[in-house]
Amino acid sequence: MEKAKNIYDCIRLENQLCFPLYACAKEIVRLYRKPLEELGLTYTQYIVMMVLWEHGGMSEGELGKLVHLDSGTLAPLLKRLEKQGLVNRTRPDDNERKLLITLTEQGEKLKDKAINVPRAMQGCIDLDKDELIQLKHLLDKALIRMEEAK
Repeated sequence: MEKAKNIYDCIRLENQLCFPLYACAKEIVRLYRKPLEELGLTYTQYIVMMVLWEHGGMSEGELGKLVHLDSGTLAPLLKRLEKQGLVNRTRPDDNERKLLITLTEQGEKLKDKAINVPRAMQGCIDLDKDELIQLKHLLDKALIRMEEAK
C-alpha cells in the first residue's frame, strides 16, 4: 500500500513547481489592476507598452518575441491599443505582410504616468532585495532555457 501511494507523489499539487509559479503570476497580475486602471491598460497591454517605450517602433513579430505572445493573442491587443489612440499599426508599401507598431504621441505621453506603476507595486512580493534579485535571475534563466528548447 505504501509503495502504491508513493507512485502518485509526482501528481500531488504540493509537489508541483508549476503551480506556485502560476498562482504567483495570477496574484501579481491581480495586484497590478489598480495602478494600471489609472493608465487604462491591462497587464498585458502594459507589458507591450513598456517594450515600445523602451525600444520604439517594431514589427508585430519582433514585439511578439519580446513579450512571448503569439500573433493570435497580440493582434487583438494591438487593435485595442490602436483604438485607444496609443499605437499605430501600419503596413509598409514594400511588404504588405509585415505590420509595424509605433507609439502615437498620446502613447508616448502615457509613459510619464506609467512611472508610478513600479512604485505602487513595490513591496507586493514580501522578499528582501537579494531574494528578489535571485528570483528574477532564476526566472529569466528558466525562460531562456525553455525558449531554447522549443
